[in-house]
Amino acid sequence: MEWSEVIDNPLLQNLPFKIELNKFGKLLMSPASNSHGRFQGRIAGALWQRQPEGEVITECSIQTSEGVKVADVAWASAAFIAEFGYATPYLKAPELCVEIVSPSNSKQEIAEKVELYLAKGAQEVWVVYEDKRMETFSHTGQIEQSKFAPDIKSKIFR
Repeated sequence: MEWSEVIDNPLLQNLPFKIELNKFGKLLMSPASNSHGRFQGRIAGALWQRQPEGEVITECSIQTSEGVKVADVAWASAAFIAEFGYATPYLKAPELCVEIVSPSNSKQEIAEKVELYLAKGAQEVWVVYEDKRMETFSHTGQIEQSKFAPDIKSKIFR
């Protein structure tokens, strides 16, 4: 399938799953929990307060070398939006991509997504765990603190 077919298919709308495509065009679905949604909302709200000059996008689709991946939350600068608008999926990753780890996610899957987002131009990728851990990655590897929101942990882990 192509991403436009996924978006336009009425049978795939309003499902309680996160949908992605692998590199062969096959659907990947992950169930979403209310806890996952709560973290998504907290991260989006905190980013909106911290970086109001850009856009916060939840369920941000990005075309990667391994298919369309969907970041739980992304932050795109005004310059990114001016260049790419709201194309679906983005051919380049916004500056910040966030993955909230679900019980169904493997470590390998999350590591691959981090690499894919960075390869597509993300400056940082956050990996957020529901047990109040967070890892931040840049092109240099894991880093101690985000340049986008250094105080984000206190905002999302209440």
